[in-house]
Amino acid sequence: MPKMKTHKGTAKRFKVTGTGKLKRQQANRRHYLEHKSSRLTRRLAADKIVSKADTRAIKKLLGL
Repeated sequence: MPKMKTHKGTAKRFKVTGTGKLKRQQANRRHYLEHKSSRLTRRLAADKIVSKADTRAIKKLLGL
């Protein structure tokens, strides 16, 4: 049986923490930033933990 290949698109978007949780970046911080408040852009800069419902599928794509 061949090895599972890592889904490279997923690998670029998610990082695994030391405890095995998945970190992701938030959307809406790429462009049109002059229209968004500084308060909003600071909030969007923080990484989030992936929800429990999505974790299993993403870990499978990452080969974990």
